[in-house]
Amino acid sequence: MVRPTPPTDRLLVAGLLAAAAVALGCLAGGAGATVVTTCRAAADSDARVDYGFCVAELGNHRESPDADTWGLAKVAALTGVNNADDAVYDAKALLARPGATDGPARAALERCAKLYDSMGFTFAEAEDEINNRRYAAGKGKVAEAASLAHQCDDALAKAGAVPSPLATHSSYSMKIATVCTAITNLIK
Repeated sequence: MVRPTPPTDRLLVAGLLAAAAVALGCLAGGAGATVVTTCRAAADSDARVDYGFCVAELGNHRESPDADTWGLAKVAALTGVNNADDAVYDAKALLARPGATDGPARAALERCAKLYDSMGFTFAEAEDEINNRRYAAGKGKVAEAASLAHQCDDALAKAGAVPSPLATHSSYSMKIATVCTAITNLIK
């Protein structure tokens, strides 16, 4: 086994000390609110929060590593925008398939595409409200976004489209709305 030379030892120790100082500085500076700790606090404060979903979804966002609780509430709203956009794309893809849907199911999918389009704007408005520290208004927009998913589910069920071709997006919308609201409630 090769033993490191004394200058290497000094560099290693200096590097470890620098890393420890940076970590301590981040915690002292308020960056201690991580995705994991924030999702844990959200789940502890609201039993409807799916902790694993919260960590997985917020942890994937590019703004999450540097975000505090306020930033993570905004990230949650932004992931709602992304999901709504994906739902619009999926609904339009289903509508574009020849013979895939007709009659009431087609009308319901067209309605859902419009509802999810509105949902994307509503989640974006929620992010704006949270960004401007108008938390009650932000939570109101999040609730409005969740209600749009329910309206789509209802339209598809009435049209006989069971199971819903947009069930994954609906479930995601409800979960991210719950996460966003719970995290917003944690902001001091």
